[in-house]
Amino acid sequence: MKSIIIIPSRMESTRLPGKPMIKIKGIPMIQRVWQQAVNSKIGDVYVACSEKVVYDLITSGGGKAILTDPNIPTGTDRIYEASHEIKNINEIDNIINLQGDMPLIQSDTIKKVLYPLKNNYSIGTLATTLNSEEITNQNITKVEVEWINKNIGRAKNFFRLNNIISDQIFHHVGIYSFTRPSLEQFVNLPKSKNETIYNLEQFRALDSGIDIGISYVPNIPVSIDTKEDLILAENIILAKNEKN
Repeated sequence: MKSIIIIPSRMESTRLPGKPMIKIKGIPMIQRVWQQAVNSKIGDVYVACSEKVVYDLITSGGGKAILTDPNIPTGTDRIYEASHEIKNINEIDNIINLQGDMPLIQSDTIKKVLYPLKNNYSIGTLATTLNSEEITNQNITKVEVEWINKNIGRAKNFFRLNNIISDQIFHHVGIYSFTRPSLEQFVNLPKSKNETIYNLEQFRALDSGIDIGISYVPNIPVSIDTKEDLILAENIILAKNEKN
């Protein structure tokens, strides 16, 4: 089965304006994410961007980028629009939606988001262990999982607010895999009531009876949303370079 990775990117970030082009140890964030995706050797990698500065950065380095409408509301909608610009898209079976703010994501983590699709789910995502400090953190999306085995499960619910400690509740990692038909189905579904209430687009699938498969990963990829996250990422890179 043939898979590709599309990385949605936009410069308009509320907390970190111009986020894709912010340099982490001299390298723009979106370039780091693109390189990690290429290193996974899953398939072709595309950056779906709304600004030419990002397009020029990726293509000047030999990568593939697609300019998309800056008014597209979500990353999922952006990768769907970009997919129509890929010449051989009808030959592609699976599409990974890789967030553009995870510059330290590992190849194995990206690969694991395909596991649910190999287990007959049409949409897949990732989860990892939720620590005690994260339980009441509203900035962290949680997922309730019904595990089929130690690596694959089914998402039962998503939420941000939570005061319950349970071995079925995990930290959701926002990377997605879609079969090509499921991506088209998803973006053409109307927003569901729960999606509107909780501002979590996963409910669009669940409320329409589409199961979301979960693959377990041992670590949380660092997402860059604040200046503190930037410092953390730089320190991780520095520590890694010192070891090497």
